[in-house]
Amino acid sequence: MKLTCPAPAKLNLFLHVVGRRPDGYHLLQTLFRFIDLHDTLHFSLREDGAVRRTNAVEGVAEEQDLCVRAARLLKSETGCGLGVDISVEKHIPMGGGLGGGSSDAATTLVALNRLWSLGLSRERLMRLGLRLGADVPVFVFGENAFAEGVGDELQACPLPEAWYVVLFPPVHVPTAQIFARPELTRNTVSITMRALSKGQNGQFEQQLRNDLQPVVCSIYSEVKRYITWLDNFGKAMMTGSGACVFAEFTSHGLAEAVLQQLPHGMRGVVAQGLARHPLHDWVSD
Repeated sequence: MKLTCPAPAKLNLFLHVVGRRPDGYHLLQTLFRFIDLHDTLHFSLREDGAVRRTNAVEGVAEEQDLCVRAARLLKSETGCGLGVDISVEKHIPMGGGLGGGSSDAATTLVALNRLWSLGLSRERLMRLGLRLGADVPVFVFGENAFAEGVGDELQACPLPEAWYVVLFPPVHVPTAQIFARPELTRNTVSITMRALSKGQNGQFEQQLRNDLQPVVCSIYSEVKRYITWLDNFGKAMMTGSGACVFAEFTSHGLAEAVLQQLPHGMRGVVAQGLARHPLHDWVSD
């Protein structure tokens, strides 16, 4: 038996650092939006219990691959005797703040829950996902979401149709390094989802930002250059801890027109916002 599954990227439509826990983890508020830029994962059932990645992924050893780790975690937690061959087609840039590795891990959990007929609930899969990374649970949750805590306290947040120009600065930003910088502000005033919903199209929206962006721009001039260019067409913002940046548009045509003006040497795509994760209905609540 074989399954072919998408693993969509995400954007952080804002990212506020509102505090810090005693254990050093930062307290965040963010709004996750899935987009139709995605990796494609192929799963082939094995009867011998082995978990293998069957193709090379540049810069990622098999033992460190989140897909492989997710599969092995699922096996160990359920005692499942089956195995899987996993092939990964990468389209989401790595280290860009688009959540590619986390999404791949979540798709692996959801797909193998079906392939191995495990019947685990969404909540159980989300708890397993959190052990792999803070962004994994939202992809299992499967809906655009307002997130708090370390990013794992989720509330579904329906979002209007939108298209995005997403640009790929040619740098890899290490998340831990950015969160450790002394100049990072950690005291942004918390907001509520209710206030966010009411203010999406008003003045309140202008207060939304990515608190990591100034820090990243001070270190990586390429990220700043991409934001400055995209700012000519709409409110440009970095996603996650960078380096990718985006701006939102109300139609595909508007977004495509901006992308057509992209200077030589810059890379990017037009992506449509998704209403929910393509595999949302594969898991029962």
